[in-house]
Amino acid sequence: MAAGEEQSREYLRRHRLPELLHRLGALLLFHRPERPREFLIQVLERVKAGRRAEGEYPFLMDEANVEAMFSLLDVLGQGHIRPAQYREALKTLGLSTEDLELEDDENITLDVFKEGMKKKMLESWSV
Repeated sequence: MAAGEEQSREYLRRHRLPELLHRLGALLLFHRPERPREFLIQVLERVKAGRRAEGEYPFLMDEANVEAMFSLLDVLGQGHIRPAQYREALKTLGLSTEDLELEDDENITLDVFKEGMKKKMLESWSV
């Protein structure tokens, strides 16, 4: 691999640009705004405000969407899902599962699911 290519890869990794571009692309496809450039500028302004604790980060899913996702996973309506289902839901949204400390027999309730999703979505903007 050429030195320039390696430097480019390191630059992207160090600044976590692939993750940022993935998030921005997902928001674009979810919202499909008429004016995508202006939309992206607004999203990045919200990220800046969130970093300064002057506003909220943009989220791909609101609370109703997260609850709907949980309902789809909890097909029997037991009020909980398995850790493997939780991990898959995070992966589906492009969120990290690296630091999850869950036992295989642990039950994930809706409240735990919502809180975990929110935490992971916030972490995803910390690029």
